[in-house]
Amino acid sequence: MTPPNYLTPEGEAKLKAELEELKGPRREDLAKRLRSAIQMGDLSENADYHKAKEDQGFLEGRIKEIEAILRNSVLIEKSSTDSVSIGSHVTIQEEDFDPETYHIVGPAEADPRKGKISHESPIGIALMDKKVGQIAEAETPGGKIKVKIIKIE
Repeated sequence: MTPPNYLTPEGEAKLKAELEELKGPRREDLAKRLRSAIQMGDLSENADYHKAKEDQGFLEGRIKEIEAILRNSVLIEKSSTDSVSIGSHVTIQEEDFDPETYHIVGPAEADPRKGKISHESPIGIALMDKKVGQIAEAETPGGKIKVKIIKIE
């Protein structure tokens, strides 16, 4: 059985919009490119045709990937502020550094540059079920870190 994909309402909406774009306008544009390339004749040495076929493979692969994510998705409801869970906004502080706030999300939505970390990441695992004031230890690629939980929203 496939594990569930935890998504926030925003993440689900973003994936649905991407799926709609891929199945509609992007597929139509690709079909036009393929028709045009086929009309050029000899397909064995037609770079436009081969590139369009390659792009079609990527497009169809992404469509299948999004459909699978949505099919197995569990929507993250408003989380408790008692302890860290999927959906929490957590402010943490590593010694000698400024506090940072992260949104705990499922892997399909994770984007560390935008402050969204997966509950399956090393830091996400360390934070899960912790309460304000507790210390979480995480084994990261850069080494072991200790962070204090300042706030949970």
